[in-house]
Amino acid sequence: MKGAATPETLGLREAFRFWLKLGFISFGGPAGQIAIMHAELVERRRWISEKRFLHALNYCMLLPGPEATQLATYIGWMMHRTWGGIVAGGLFVLPSVFILMALSWLYMAYGEVPAIAGLLYGIKPAVVAIVLAAAWRIGSRALKHPALWLISVAAFCAVGFFSVPFPYVVIAAALTGVLGGRLAPQVFSAGGRHGGAAKHYGPAIIDDDTPTPAHARYNLRHLLAVTGAGIGLWAIVLAALALAFGWQGTLAQMGWFFTKAALLTFGGAYAVLPYVYQAAVENHGWLTATQMIDGLALGETTPGPLIMVVAFVGFVGAWTQGLFGSESLLLAGAAGALVASFFTFLPSFVFIFAGGPLVEATHGDLKFTAPLTGITAAVVGVVVSLAVFFAQHVFFAGAAPDWVSIALAVAALAALVRFKLGLIPVILACGAAGLCYRLLFI
Repeated sequence: MKGAATPETLGLREAFRFWLKLGFISFGGPAGQIAIMHAELVERRRWISEKRFLHALNYCMLLPGPEATQLATYIGWMMHRTWGGIVAGGLFVLPSVFILMALSWLYMAYGEVPAIAGLLYGIKPAVVAIVLAAAWRIGSRALKHPALWLISVAAFCAVGFFSVPFPYVVIAAALTGVLGGRLAPQVFSAGGRHGGAAKHYGPAIIDDDTPTPAHARYNLRHLLAVTGAGIGLWAIVLAALALAFGWQGTLAQMGWFFTKAALLTFGGAYAVLPYVYQAAVENHGWLTATQMIDGLALGETTPGPLIMVVAFVGFVGAWTQGLFGSESLLLAGAAGALVASFFTFLPSFVFIFAGGPLVEATHGDLKFTAPLTGITAAVVGVVVSLAVFFAQHVFFAGAAPDWVSIALAVAALAALVRFKLGLIPVILACGAAGLCYRLLFI
């Protein structure tokens, strides 16, 4: 690859076509999405070198929010300024928003149709297995010391036995990381990092030694302007919802809640789902526990970040509340989905546009990575508690254990962990098995 020619500088139109394509093929969760971007942007198209790619990824791992979406936004911003970031991040998310809105409508309008009910019956055990596999994957990377195991167990107990709100768990884990970084830096020095020596696939448009573009250099005035613009946009939309529907109205409350959820999404979507469940199911009553599990099942089958399940929560919540009357349920659901998505993803764009120029100053600094290590350890326990919660509602929904669901979950877990199969084949196989079982035996 050393003799490869440097790729020609590309325009925003060509980048637009790529990001749109990526929005429709980005299956497999953050790991799969990052792998697709690496193969396309680093290895094949050579828009960015591996070293710069990993540097951007490590920064995104430090942020709350979906790291794959933020990585796409970061690369788009580096290449084509603010509009490039908006195009990259927006097209990474928008296809999944509209696909999930369509699936949510089918679910609410035709969810009791035997064929759809059978598919969901098979997919729900797969969701339990997927969450457990996520806990295994995160834990095998993050829990490298007994102290981190202790944090994980404490988080599991706090959420599972004492119903401690998720924000408090995150704060406690971050403070533990801050203290641990000072007292035992060798324990808290490697959490959440994507290390390894960078490979070289030939000259890239943004190469290892490419000077930082002018728009990506740190400037206090730029930092304040971008932060102010993001907060201002957030405040205007939230105020408009409050004025139109009342502060206690469903859409305003969704805007406020999903803003808080967006700022707590450390460790991926699985980590924040218990918080979404606590608020959406127990506090606000936007949807039931069964609907929450069904929504995660649908979210697993669509491209884009898994946190996009918030679009389902917003859709179902606004639909069940009948915001615009019984004749306009679809319109209400669409409004709820769009509000949930907007307030969930707006902070990610602000983090990239405002904080991107600070990457060099923060990269590898233990003051910033130690809290992440503590949070990542806690995330493992929280994700396991989520799996237990889902298992209770899937396996023990009736008077007796559902042994068919349990068997499907065990098979799905073995396929994911032991045989390393992808999410989509496992979900499709479990859905087909559930459909056959329900049509033949029930």
